[in-house]
Amino acid sequence: MFFDREEEIERLLEDISYEPNMVTFVYGPINSGKTTLIQEFLKRTSEKYVGFYINFRKTPVANYEEFSRVLFSFDSRIKMIKDVISILGKVNPWIPIPREVLNDILRDKEPINAFSYLREVLEEIRSSGKMPILVFDELQVIKDLKVNGSLIYQLFNFLIHLSKEAHLAHVFAVTSDSLFISEIFGNAKLSGRASYFPVYDLPEEKAIEFLLRLNLSEEESRLVVEYFGGKPSYLVEAPKHRKHLREWCERELTLRAREIRRFKSNLLLEFMDEEEVEVEELSEEAINLVNANILFYDPLRGTLRPQGKLELLAIRKVIKG
Repeated sequence: MFFDREEEIERLLEDISYEPNMVTFVYGPINSGKTTLIQEFLKRTSEKYVGFYINFRKTPVANYEEFSRVLFSFDSRIKMIKDVISILGKVNPWIPIPREVLNDILRDKEPINAFSYLREVLEEIRSSGKMPILVFDELQVIKDLKVNGSLIYQLFNFLIHLSKEAHLAHVFAVTSDSLFISEIFGNAKLSGRASYFPVYDLPEEKAIEFLLRLNLSEEESRLVVEYFGGKPSYLVEAPKHRKHLREWCERELTLRAREIRRFKSNLLLEFMDEEEVEVEELSEEAINLVNANILFYDPLRGTLRPQGKLELLAIRKVIKG
């Protein structure tokens, strides 16, 4: 459910009004609304754009064949590259491909072949007078996949070529994995070739406005925000628990505190009085807490903070005993 991300939408629409020049990484805490935002952005683009939304979460990706089947989908209507244009919608969940070309890509197991076909499709779209937008959601899923080397860095090099060098398409990569973003941010090869677009939880006043639109009362809305801040996933769930709202809030807090209590971490003590702390580099302790989705690391700001308000309250509950 999309609500009041107009400022972010306007920024994204403005970005694509210029010639493609960067790979944009959309990142933020878990369940902060990144996917909903990017899908709404694609819907709002004008007819001069053709969007591709590739979601690596929709199916397991453990090898090159599975990667290719997420990226491409066989379509019997396609005999030649130019046929692709006639069947594309405004937003497409994959790249259409002739069966024989897909079979060749799967057989050869050479990423360059997949990338070459994708480039041909994008060139055809540009020749038709439209601008492609490529979105890869949860791209970190393939970060450990090896196909003649690291597949994800072969993909990055290709995406840089598409955007910064050939100016063929706007490219967005979406992730909730802040350690993955930290790796990207620290990669010298991506310096000057990548931009970063953070998406955080809603501000509390906007969260209250959202809950009021879901027919919660002012008092109920403020109670929910007191526990969950502006975390969209909890805001959407709140109306289902309206009859026992406080009990639901307390139960979620207790469950989260129980999960956090398993981590005997001195680092968490810093959040007793602070909501965010600066760090020069990530300790093993911090990495474990980020991997457990207790803390969120923002490499651009050089800060650690709880993934959301519920985590902050749970950490303080654990500290107090």
